[in-house]
Amino acid sequence: MQPMTELAAESLRDYYLKFARYEASGTSPTYAAWARGIAEDEEIIELLLELPKQKRQANLLFAAARHLGAGDDHFMGGDHGSASLRTWLKENWPATRALMSARSTQTNEAGRCAVILPALARISAPLSLIEVGASAGLCLYPDRYSYMYSTESGSLALHPEDGPSTVELACEMTNATPPERIPEVTWRAGIDLNPLNIADGDQQEWLRSLVWPEHGLRRDRLSAAAALVSADPPRLVPGDLLETVESVLAEAPAGTQKVVFHSAVLAYVEPAEREGFAALMRSRDDVVWISNEGGRVLPDIGAQLDREPDGRFVLAVDGQAIALTGPHGQSFEGLG
Repeated sequence: MQPMTELAAESLRDYYLKFARYEASGTSPTYAAWARGIAEDEEIIELLLELPKQKRQANLLFAAARHLGAGDDHFMGGDHGSASLRTWLKENWPATRALMSARSTQTNEAGRCAVILPALARISAPLSLIEVGASAGLCLYPDRYSYMYSTESGSLALHPEDGPSTVELACEMTNATPPERIPEVTWRAGIDLNPLNIADGDQQEWLRSLVWPEHGLRRDRLSAAAALVSADPPRLVPGDLLETVESVLAEAPAGTQKVVFHSAVLAYVEPAEREGFAALMRSRDDVVWISNEGGRVLPDIGAQLDREPDGRFVLAVDGQAIALTGPHGQSFEGLG
């Protein structure tokens, strides 16, 4: 995942080709074909250039199109509907542009808790969790989900104290040992420019549109997590990450370890703000900072890698890279 602030005219075609090759290939044939088709279509590229840089991304374009009806069964031909999609976009661009302008890719993938948990399990104290870019807050509940970690030597199941959860997250681990415990979360809060209410049907439907076409398991997981979280909604604070995080940290109860975490969020933030946020996190010795972002999003962390992440995120604790992770929490490869 590359920074969305870099999607300028000269790089937009290359971005869509890389999205097809590294992010969608092997996990969504539809999105891989759609992205390749967009890269080859001069007219669509010109339409995308009418939008602000952070609004030109594939996930937002494809989700908006599907939300408005593109991608139905008649789109799924031998080319996975690439030509049909481009025709549809040209005919329906005003509505698509309006939806892309109004919405954002607030994908709330509870599955990412499976790759965050190994970092959280290192902490012995009760936790105060603050998620930056929380969307509807589904990732603020790592203590309420069940986990199934698969390794070369076997599998390990973890469940909350009160028994198996209605939400089970599966993750394949390599070069790492699965966590042996689910930590205690005493307090939790999220920050987002536009927090979503998971109990709102329209907002939940948008989250469903953000799930890729072939990912039925993720849609089912979203529904299960939404039902769980709706019963005990989190505190979600509207605001900018740099302007808001310290005031929210000040609310965390004494006797807990403050943890600030984020996943696939900083790619949408301008470079100066990313650097400022990273500097702030490094300056707080009372905070454990967990980041799960694309390799180019936080350059100091990406520079620690000895290879390309190939579409995976880099999980880091206090600025030290510890793993490469699947973007939906499906895999964890330790770097140690």
